Amino acid sequence: MDHEALRATALSILTTIAPEIEPAELDATRPLRHQVDLDSMDWLNYLVALNERLHIEIPEADYARLRTLDDLVGYLARRLESTPGAGMGR
Repeated sequence: MDHEALRATALSILTTIAPEIEPAELDATRPLRHQVDLDSMDWLNYLVALNERLHIEIPEADYARLRTLDDLVGYLARRLESTPGAGMGR
């Protein structure tokens, strides 16, 4: 799965958590939680949904590194490369 497909998946899942957002208006280099105003429970639900869709384990220790959309897409791409069977979303 390439970066654009990962970005589209991440945004698709994000709109299920925060349907009021406009993905085209997000700045991929600014902290995502602040732009979308996600509380900690919404953020956790988002990361769990990414895990379920992409079959990528996201350890809690990595949560703090996932601040921007660019951070998240890069992280997911690296995890996909190193995780057999990952990315086989529904």
